[in-house]
Amino acid sequence: METSGQGITASSAVLEIGGRRFETQSAGFAEAIADAHASHWRPRCMCRLVEGVEMYVARLAGPTGGFIVKRMPDTGSRHAPDCPSYEPPAAFSGLGQVLGSAITEDPTTGETTLKLNFSMSKIAGRTAMPTAGGDSDSVVSSGTKLSLRGLLHYLWDQADLTRWHPGFAGKRTWGTVRRHLLLAAENKIARGDSLRSRLYIPEVFSVEQRDAINARRTAQWSRAIAAPGKPQHLMLLIAEVKEIVPARYGFKAVVKHVPDQAFALDEQLCRGIGRRFESELALWGATDDIHMVMIATFSVAAAGVPTIVELSLMPVTRHWLPVADGFEGQLLERLVADGRSFVKGLRYNLSSGSAVASATLTDCEDVAPLLFVVHAGIEDSGRYLQVGDPSVPVWLWHPASEAMPPLPPQQLHPSRADPVVVSRQAASSLRRSRSSTFPRTLR
Repeated sequence: METSGQGITASSAVLEIGGRRFETQSAGFAEAIADAHASHWRPRCMCRLVEGVEMYVARLAGPTGGFIVKRMPDTGSRHAPDCPSYEPPAAFSGLGQVLGSAITEDPTTGETTLKLNFSMSKIAGRTAMPTAGGDSDSVVSSGTKLSLRGLLHYLWDQADLTRWHPGFAGKRTWGTVRRHLLLAAENKIARGDSLRSRLYIPEVFSVEQRDAINARRTAQWSRAIAAPGKPQHLMLLIAEVKEIVPARYGFKAVVKHVPDQAFALDEQLCRGIGRRFESELALWGATDDIHMVMIATFSVAAAGVPTIVELSLMPVTRHWLPVADGFEGQLLERLVADGRSFVKGLRYNLSSGSAVASATLTDCEDVAPLLFVVHAGIEDSGRYLQVGDPSVPVWLWHPASEAMPPLPPQQLHPSRADPVVVSRQAASSLRRSRSSTFPRTLR
């Protein structure tokens, strides 16, 4: 879902709760899901009108409380393609490798446990190299733990920032991205600790609010300051990179919305960035519409200076949709320009040679065509046609040898074609997440 000035815009969703049906914006909906949580009822999403799809209700953490309606594990693809709870089958992205092993969800508590292949603490004298997930030139990450890139992809998916609808145009700002990522981190546990408590995402900067913003940042960073004789806790950073440049000592990363505090990098780490992320940096440098998102672990010195320990980079379009290369960027721009609705596929830990759908169309009524970009040097396009259910349409584009083919035609379901507005009260109660096998949070 996307936040608008009046509320949350989304396609209509109808839930059956305790034998009664509610639209998400209808009177009594918030009370109904609270009752469902207390009575351990399973709401059913009625996007498939005959049988519906079972979901569950979990309580939100934090002082504000509230409830969220979430998909049952591994049921996202059972929803109608234009339903807000739909997600492509895990086999079509890198999600399939990590579901149930690196990512496990408990429907009873609503908590998701994440296994990470990077450290969240630091022992003095050790330096980590940047990681790109499965593309590492050292040990390839397995599906049993999330790489830094895998965690970023997970949170981006969980926040529905991979989902696009024409109604989102002009509404996806850094403030929106930040808010959804923080919501996505709720009820996530990593290395025995709350992921949300370790996650720093810069607030939208305001000169008038500078002092208050800095005070909140200092308070959050305090847990990452080293204590004598103990391993140092690390924080997680997700931010848009402005520049990475030489400093008086070593190098520094300057991120947007933090104008008064750069993040230090040592020379070894900075050299590794150029080698490991050559293609990502080239795309960023060649295209003005590309943003560069960084996820990093960082420590904080006693003097308050943050130092990056390990990082990964992810280019995104001006609509904050992740993009792997220029050809995929062309496809996404075409989809947006044509007013299509879709879900962007992500690799997680998989290497660049894996067959991953660049996008899944969600505006074709009963089917969700998979869109693949087949790069030069990959001759066996048969594996793209065999990645899943043979009844699912597959669209292939070989950019090295052909112009972009016509896209599958749009076929909107008449009852869910127009967006509706869900009140903020209902929206706080109705955040969807991907099944325990994978994330999907409503926005």
